[in-house]
Amino acid sequence: MSLSRRKFLTTAAVSSTAGLVLGAPSIARAQSAESFNWRMTNAYSPGSPFYVEGPGSPTDVIAKINAMSGGRLNIQHFSSGELIPAFEGFEAVQSGTIQMNAANSYFWSGTTFAAQYFTTVPFGMSFMGHMAWLYHGGGLELWHEVYEPYGMVAFPLNNTGVQMTGWFREPIEDISQLNGLRMRVPGLAGQVYSSLGVDARVLPGGEIFPALERGVIDAAEFVGPFQDRRMGLHNAAKFYHTTGWHEPSTTGELLISKTHWDSLPEDLQMIVKTACMAACLESVTWSEAVNGEAMTDLVENEGVTASMLPTPVVDALREATQDTLATEANADPLVRKVHDSYMAFKANHDRWAGASERAWLNDIIGV
Repeated sequence: MSLSRRKFLTTAAVSSTAGLVLGAPSIARAQSAESFNWRMTNAYSPGSPFYVEGPGSPTDVIAKINAMSGGRLNIQHFSSGELIPAFEGFEAVQSGTIQMNAANSYFWSGTTFAAQYFTTVPFGMSFMGHMAWLYHGGGLELWHEVYEPYGMVAFPLNNTGVQMTGWFREPIEDISQLNGLRMRVPGLAGQVYSSLGVDARVLPGGEIFPALERGVIDAAEFVGPFQDRRMGLHNAAKFYHTTGWHEPSTTGELLISKTHWDSLPEDLQMIVKTACMAACLESVTWSEAVNGEAMTDLVENEGVTASMLPTPVVDALREATQDTLATEANADPLVRKVHDSYMAFKANHDRWAGASERAWLNDIIGV
């Protein structure tokens, strides 16, 4: 090959490569020029820690999405009552008037009972088990399947970890005390309580304290020590029961219109998913960081009596939960599909948890 021919080919190759390199940013710039302006509503009151503001909250997720997308996905947030009432997010996203809603999926269990499993299941799995099922056990795919007829998708938004049974004006010492008890409690736990005679009511967070203080309700559950103290629930009831039976791990939901979701480029979809995954970890670790001090303060400084529910009461609640789940699963093939997936994963995870974390807690540190 002559020197001139070799020089020509080398020059051509360099020019071609340079063209590819220069062309790539042009493509990236064309993609990055596309921006989206969305609105997110929320089932919780303005300023609520965890549910509106703070680590792992919806507004924190919005900030993460904005930063990672370079402002290409701009989301405006509206707390409950600022644009729509607290529990109308499902319909608003389904209609397409709102692109996103932050809440808990069990708020929609009256529309589709299968939604319950994606928030929590009484006597179900811990944070680690529930997240493992969602991300690695087919739970997230089932979540999307459940919402497909409604034209929506959803992702885990955050997680409180285990919750408290709730606040009671009088301590629960016998199962008979549940009959006629008026209690704020949503989701499947409300159905279970109702089967034992409780008048279960669903109230937005901002309405819980005044209802409990005025005696409109006799008991209420919300989240855990830090969140409950902030709401002042200890000023309306002094008996704080625990077991975490009803919400052993409570996952938030980012509900998204499927039409709008499909309109996003793949990189923005990945940014939303990644921001939500980060928020799940950030929120549960924040909850673990603040609840211990709050619990100590409530007991030592606020005159709160904290105690486990009596074993016979827990046993009755467990039996009622199993009956309710069986009834709902037998009534709907899709609920059965989700139920069987959840319970099969739980059986495996329980065995591992028993040999690992539970054994460590019980036998090593003696909790």
